[in-house]
Amino acid sequence: MTKVCVTGGAGFIGSNLVHALVGRGDDVIVLDDFSTGRRDNLDGLDCTVIEGDIRDLATCRRALAGCELVLHEAALPSVSRSVEDPIASNEVNIVGSLNVLVAARDAGVRRVVYAASSSAYGETPVLPKVETMPAAPISPYGLQKQTVEVYGQVFCRLYGLAFVALRYFNVFGRRQSPKSDYAAVIPRFVTDMLAGRAPSIFGDGLQTRDFCYIDNVIEANLKAAEAPDAPGHIYNVACGERVSLLDLVAGINRILGTSITASHLPERAGDIRDSLADISAARRDLGYTGAIRFEDGLARAIAWYRSHA
Repeated sequence: MTKVCVTGGAGFIGSNLVHALVGRGDDVIVLDDFSTGRRDNLDGLDCTVIEGDIRDLATCRRALAGCELVLHEAALPSVSRSVEDPIASNEVNIVGSLNVLVAARDAGVRRVVYAASSSAYGETPVLPKVETMPAAPISPYGLQKQTVEVYGQVFCRLYGLAFVALRYFNVFGRRQSPKSDYAAVIPRFVTDMLAGRAPSIFGDGLQTRDFCYIDNVIEANLKAAEAPDAPGHIYNVACGERVSLLDLVAGINRILGTSITASHLPERAGDIRDSLADISAARRDLGYTGAIRFEDGLARAIAWYRSHA
């Protein structure tokens, strides 16, 4: 049994990780302020919940005391939110993350696995995105996520804290809320189309994303927590597939048996045009497979939203 702290453990990705960890018998501590996370995401789970804010160092120290492993998922998400309010997102995503790193160092944590983001790559035209490319974020959120990667690598070299960054590419799946103004594209599209509404696309819909089903992210985290060569490195977590938003609408229509056409709105500031990951480094060093492909993951996600309407 491993004692694990999952920051942001009541959120979409965090709660799925908590379910997986509890399911394998780990002693799990959830640290969440419930500003974006949901209590019902943890229903029925045998875990310890500490309600608190990562911007408070004392709270981080209390949550990480005695932990061997930290999966750091807590963040103020959304590119568009960071464009509207860069100060608030900076406080959580950088200052809060620094608190987590300091608390982990002082608690003697064996390893920290960090939820980084593909937004660190920015709008560079080269595809696929490879971890050795220079970071070039075009939003405060991307800059914040990339800054914590650098902080983690410094802590790895300076203090010996084993730190691994996983750059997530457009994660989707069960427990991802469609209700926020900053909700991700797949839950918004699926719930709109299940209700017979036209989904709204910002731009022409030809922009592409590397959508990654949640179970692939769980796999990457669990393997990054143990892989001997991973500390100090950054890894893409995706499927290596490029899907346009119009293709996404078509895929949902195909599964639902509908023929709903999307409506179009002006492009949003900070959004990138195209995204595609090279996942060869994660395969080599972590043993990552990303076995659930986009179409299969989309079908699973739609089934979940149907059953949780």
